[in-house]
Amino acid sequence: MQTTVTPTHCPYCALQCGMNLVPAAGGGVEVAERADFPVNRGALCGKGRTAPEVLSSAVRLTSPLVRCEGELVPASWDEALDRIAEALTRARTAHGADSLGVFGGGGLTNEKAYALGKFARVVLGTSQIDYNGRFCMSSAAAAGTAAFGLDRGLPFPLEDIPRTGCVILVGSNPAETMPPALRYFTELRENGGTLIVVDPRRTRTAEQADLHLAPRPGTDLALALGLLHLIVAEGRTDEEYLRERTSGWAEARAAAMAHWPEYVERITGVPVPLLREAVELFCAPEAAMVLTARGPEQQSKGTDTVGAWINLCLATGRAGRPLSGYGCLTGQGNGQGGREHGQKADQLPGYRKLTDPAAREHVARVWGVDPDALPGPGRSAYELLDALGGDIRALLLMGSNPVVSAPRAAHVEERLRSLDFLAVADVVLSETARLADVVLPVTQWAEETGTTTNLEGRVLLRRRALPPPEGVRSDLEVLHGLAGRLGVEKGFPTDPEEVFEELRRASAGGPADYSGISYRRLAEEGGVFWPCPAEGAEGAEGAEGETAGGGAHPGTPRLFLDRFATGDGRARFAAVSHRAAGEDTDEEYPVLLTTGRVLAQYQSGAQTRRVAELNAAAPGPFVEMHPRLAERLGVADGQEVAVVSRRGRAVAPARVTSGIRVDTVFMPFHWAGAGRANVLTNPVLDPVSRMPEFKVCAVRLEAVR
Repeated sequence: MQTTVTPTHCPYCALQCGMNLVPAAGGGVEVAERADFPVNRGALCGKGRTAPEVLSSAVRLTSPLVRCEGELVPASWDEALDRIAEALTRARTAHGADSLGVFGGGGLTNEKAYALGKFARVVLGTSQIDYNGRFCMSSAAAAGTAAFGLDRGLPFPLEDIPRTGCVILVGSNPAETMPPALRYFTELRENGGTLIVVDPRRTRTAEQADLHLAPRPGTDLALALGLLHLIVAEGRTDEEYLRERTSGWAEARAAAMAHWPEYVERITGVPVPLLREAVELFCAPEAAMVLTARGPEQQSKGTDTVGAWINLCLATGRAGRPLSGYGCLTGQGNGQGGREHGQKADQLPGYRKLTDPAAREHVARVWGVDPDALPGPGRSAYELLDALGGDIRALLLMGSNPVVSAPRAAHVEERLRSLDFLAVADVVLSETARLADVVLPVTQWAEETGTTTNLEGRVLLRRRALPPPEGVRSDLEVLHGLAGRLGVEKGFPTDPEEVFEELRRASAGGPADYSGISYRRLAEEGGVFWPCPAEGAEGAEGAEGETAGGGAHPGTPRLFLDRFATGDGRARFAAVSHRAAGEDTDEEYPVLLTTGRVLAQYQSGAQTRRVAELNAAAPGPFVEMHPRLAERLGVADGQEVAVVSRRGRAVAPARVTSGIRVDTVFMPFHWAGAGRANVLTNPVLDPVSRMPEFKVCAVRLEAVR
């Protein structure tokens, strides 16, 4: 039993709020305030406060399960791991290495994400690895990299937000998705700054705004271009900044000038006077920010859309200056670190490109393998899931529940069922785990030590507070056991600090350089911002000192103040133009659907749906619609309504509210069963980021009598 206070971090969203775990009277742990962590300053939402309830053996897996005569039955660890190794070997022998797929998660620690990517490429030899973080902020990552040469969710700490003059918050509802962050926007307004919220719904966050713009779903790109048009037309550009710190302005300017205000109003539904008011609020103060989230990113043109919002910062001289710039509010707990260290289809540790010969050489040297033996880039997340049962015959899945969270979810479920073999490592028996041939029970946040990287790029140390139940192992132990059975005896340690030390060496010199960060520093300093290179040596070995005071690099809270991370140090404009969403409304499907989260549930709900307090607050799905739309359908509040798209049908009670556009309905995506929102969503992909278009699809509504 735990006897001391353990400082750690919440297992849920990318704020990674600080919390203390203390002994509970009846055994286990409970959450207590940790006021010293600067991100949340002690505040927690209901999910964080109730997180220990999922540690209970009553709601989680405590034994491996194997499929026997169609049923999942308890088995020993040796039997379970043997079955997985035999199935992977059988598929590779019959169909080649790329018949093996690996699917990870944005909730895995940096150590586990790193080990999973290494396992796929070194042990299995497959290129077919990606993770659910592809569904989170890949469009923002692609646009940020194109503009600035580097992708880090926020290039500045959250503490800068209250001190800027104006924030445009696009497609984000932190009041429900990350409540402790809302205080930053409240303090912004208390300090005299202004908040503009862009969202087709009048959310709890939008209610706090000085100005709410409610565009038609899928038209955020046109909205950003219309605002840039007005900035140019009203002479509000920073010409000196444009000359000295940017490139590509002429092309971007020409594209924006084709989107005059009245044209943008017709596309978006946002009146011209509100467009002009937004430009005035954004341009009047000396400093301002644009922050995006899933709204503009989860579109088939998400990369272009984020690029257009970045253009607003560049045209007005707001990027790479104090208290100004563009940032992305990452969603998943380790969405940032999860893609930096190798579980993304096209990347190696340190945010290196898999196609870069120098990157391959560096990482291969750390791994002790031939660079030519490393496979090339594989399929993106949805494309990988879509290939299951075809080119991909066996899948190892860790920390994800695509049966609920993937677009066109019924099709993804069918693809999972068509596999020759599916192995799932998870904390609970999720909807995806129920389909598996082998299920492995793995440790949770409070039962293991490891690092995560929050939305600011702040690397944090989660500490083990109590042992897991008997029969539960860590993901690192799983990969160690499988690697040994597949003929690789070394290179997959079970100690997370040992894995992190190797990660430091593998990331050294890369864009996301962790080589100057150690567990000791994280414990002493409460977190370190990357990039943080080791001083005086390549990699972590030989670094001068273990603390910032000992000569080590202090970390980088604020990026781009001197130059951008491009070859010439200049930021690059995106010359983009509006285009339609993957599908639009018509006579058969006359309404737009957008999806998102609610306060009391998280992602696919695999864990939060097992907490009584959270279920009481958010017991199930619903269809949010405007009163005029409800009247047209003859639907009353609380009456069940069917939502039908070209891909499927979902049924849930109507929630009638004037806080949504009349041409739009909203569904949260946390639930399986009849109300599974993602059976409806469109898997059409952004051509650059490969992000599916979760945020907009055409549907029809039917009253359920």
